[in-house]
Amino acid sequence: MKASFQRRPPRPLDRSTARNSVLINQLATPGLGSLLARRWVAGTGQLLLAVAGFAMVVGWFVTVMIGAYRQLNGGPEPRPMGWLGEAGALTFAAAWLWALITSLSLLRQTKAGEALPPLGSENQNRKPEA
Repeated sequence: MKASFQRRPPRPLDRSTARNSVLINQLATPGLGSLLARRWVAGTGQLLLAVAGFAMVVGWFVTVMIGAYRQLNGGPEPRPMGWLGEAGALTFAAAWLWALITSLSLLRQTKAGEALPPLGSENQNRKPEA
């Protein structure tokens, strides 16, 4: 196999990558920063929750706008759909809080001076038993 196709072990997470991960998690999209920091399970869960919450809020907004348009044209009173917007906002808030917890754990681990070990390297750093 060519050397270019061999899998290299991932580098440990440094301070600037952790900081950028926190900024992306908190200011852009929950989950993207966690994925950048190689927290695959947490990042995927956060991103799925954020997308689901956003989709619910957009669905609520679309139904409200359709109801308002129909009412302007003499249609029936729109059905209340506030629960969809509230559920979407709570789901997105849960994703954001989960991303906050992950971000704080990233900062705590890098601030302590310990580099985060690469995934799958638990057995590489062990000393052989005598």
